[in-house]
Amino acid sequence: MHVFPQLRKLESKYSNELAVIGVHSAKFPTEKETENVRMAILRYEVGHPVINDHQFDIWQAYSCRAWPTIMFIDPVGRVVGKHEGEIPYEAFDRLLEEMIKEYDARGLMDRRMPDYRIEGPERTQLSFPGKVLADEISDSLFISDSNHNRIIQTDLEGKTIQVIGGITPGFQDGDFVSASFDHPQGVALEGNKLFVADTENHAIRIVDLSLGYVDTLAGNGEQGLMGYSSAKQGEISLNSPWDITVHRGMVFVAMAGSHQIWCIDTAIGRAFPFAGTGRENIEDGPCSLAALAQPSGITNDGRFLYFVDSETSSVRSVDMNEGGEVTTIVGQGLFEFGDVDGIGEGVRLQHPLGICRYGDFLLITDSYNHKVKLVCPYTKETTTFIGTGKAGCANGGVNEATLFEPGGLSIAKDKLYIADTNNHCVRVVDIATKKAAILEISGM
Repeated sequence: MHVFPQLRKLESKYSNELAVIGVHSAKFPTEKETENVRMAILRYEVGHPVINDHQFDIWQAYSCRAWPTIMFIDPVGRVVGKHEGEIPYEAFDRLLEEMIKEYDARGLMDRRMPDYRIEGPERTQLSFPGKVLADEISDSLFISDSNHNRIIQTDLEGKTIQVIGGITPGFQDGDFVSASFDHPQGVALEGNKLFVADTENHAIRIVDLSLGYVDTLAGNGEQGLMGYSSAKQGEISLNSPWDITVHRGMVFVAMAGSHQIWCIDTAIGRAFPFAGTGRENIEDGPCSLAALAQPSGITNDGRFLYFVDSETSSVRSVDMNEGGEVTTIVGQGLFEFGDVDGIGEGVRLQHPLGICRYGDFLLITDSYNHKVKLVCPYTKETTTFIGTGKAGCANGGVNEATLFEPGGLSIAKDKLYIADTNNHCVRVVDIATKKAAILEISGM
């Protein structure tokens, strides 16, 4: 999914020369279901045809070994190149320019438009909301309305207070009307400052709720590669920041694209990798040696950072002190996943995306299992909190309520707020009764 922004730019630039066909060869069982593939196409705004290769027939025919794999096919249908893994936009762009020149010179280019229809998103009040943040002190709920490229602030009952940003994606600082985001995800609040993981701008934005102004804290709008050294906030290139948590002026970022946790020290104005080498795996140990795998949700208790690694279906922690270590709470490996409650090594999750604290426990969105689960970081016991395991939007009690790939969650006033991403809504669960309902948002 981290290659989609580059592809969108290239498909726009070379609209008469480049034809992209996506082949979806799923790692997780949930991703094999055609309806879930369809929702992912809409969520990531994929602008080309996609084949659901659920039996890995095309994967095997092209001898693929990695996600993503990019095959280059010339105008007469011959494979002329292959690239495994992500590729920087500039290198991709140069390669396409050279190929187009060569095939033009040989008279092989066919600039007729392919004949296919792209399905547009349905009109909904929210569009694939990714994360939520509930704050009891200010009686506020902040919703990352991700595919509408904006942040919505309501009270905890759903009455709209203000909308930050517009529908059109962009990377513009300014007041709440003129400012723009590009598919924002996680948010964190410290005082009157709201920090936003502006995912497809590869930036961390800061919203001053008192002044009504959006500024850029870190990131230059360009997608970075694996990061190993620090740099000034405005000069650094980040890579798909997905979630964010703040502690005493230190901003910690789940950097999904580079498989790392980053830190922004606002006192000295620098951003740097805090944990993870950039290699995708599940390996514990000192921050500088540990391997992570697409961290997508993060929180803290003042001493430890807790985060979910989506690609290893794991829940992990890292000591926030200098020289701290990464420890796995539950999760086993890149290809160890499922839906199994239990303790420690026997627990199986499937692509968790969100995490929040609940007293001494952790609540996570076990996204591909369409559930919220409760995890004890000390005993490693994991149990289903709500969700049947079937995708849906049914309200009711713990054995009735259904979710559809929930992304983020947050607690305030004994209520759990869930970004029910593929249902385009926020769900509210009464902690005491475990009954779920849809939050009715008014005033928009």
